[in-house]
Amino acid sequence: MVEERDFVSFVRANTTALLRTAYLLTGSSPAAEELVQDTLVRLYPKWDRVSAADVPIAYVRRSLANAFVNQKRRPSSRELVLDVLPERRDTHDAVAQLADRDEVWGLLRTLPDRQRAALVMRFFHDLPDEEIADALGCRVGTVRSLISRGLASLRERSAASAAPSTRRFG
Repeated sequence: MVEERDFVSFVRANTTALLRTAYLLTGSSPAAEELVQDTLVRLYPKWDRVSAADVPIAYVRRSLANAFVNQKRRPSSRELVLDVLPERRDTHDAVAQLADRDEVWGLLRTLPDRQRAALVMRFFHDLPDEEIADALGCRVGTVRSLISRGLASLRERSAASAAPSTRRFG
């Protein structure tokens, strides 16, 4: 009973953050919800281990990242799902902000899963290399390499999409 209360308390306190991470990984609200739900369902039977961890949210985040990477390996997950963002009224330039976010998200989706996961954990969660390595189950040097290669790829693709076309008509 105490374990169930701890689980419910954890879920209430951390679901929003886990959904944000899952959305950044999957690119779809429904897929993010499913990823978080599947992760929590899988962890519930061993919640005593999760709650005994030094940082339970890091344990769950690692499980979430691993579930994402593992699900992307399945043949059934090789379909492209696009999510339509609702329009909102706001005082700031939402169109430019959405365009920038859309561009970044589009570029981020082109990266391999482990690079994307490393970048999300670094720049969204502001995690240090050691925690990212722990979450991805690799060495710190591998995390640095994943982030470096991911950023280089994003810069290259961003520059390529911003460059004017050299193709001539006529």
